[in-house]
Amino acid sequence: MNFKTEFPCQSNRREYSRVSAVVPFGVRIVPGEERRNLLSRISNQATVEFGGLPELQDKALAEWLSTINRKLDLLLNTLGAQRQGFDSLPVRQLNISGGGLSFPSSEAFNRGDVLEVMMVLASGASVALYVYGEVVAVERRGDGYEIGLKFVAMDDEIRDEICRFVFERERQILREKRG
Repeated sequence: MNFKTEFPCQSNRREYSRVSAVVPFGVRIVPGEERRNLLSRISNQATVEFGGLPELQDKALAEWLSTINRKLDLLLNTLGAQRQGFDSLPVRQLNISGGGLSFPSSEAFNRGDVLEVMMVLASGASVALYVYGEVVAVERRGDGYEIGLKFVAMDDEIRDEICRFVFERERQILREKRG
């Protein structure tokens, strides 16, 4: 499935649709020496190849084994995310799109700073992500700041996960308005 053509998150005014959401979220400044090796990623996503499994003639058994495999993957990813601290992230309001995000902060970052963002997006199954963004906007708001990030060092797989989350959040908002 090509997510970009089946669920485009582009709109007329911006490159990507954006939504407000409340998600587990943490941020840190990436030191200069770490910046050249950045790559956004799904937390604890590991693929292990054991070689091809034999093709089973019993379709019910094959489906059952496939279901068990998906459940084991979910458990392993959940344990890995907990081990990496995703379970202790504070829940915060942010505004997110496939191109970047903005969030309130008590800390004033500088334009050009690169931040590492840890967040958990729930669109069906939860996905724990490490993403990187360059600070492109800092606005004073009351006793804090509104920080705007443009995503950097991100491949299409991660951007598709974010667009999937945005799409699901838009659907949820529409359902709430109707209901």
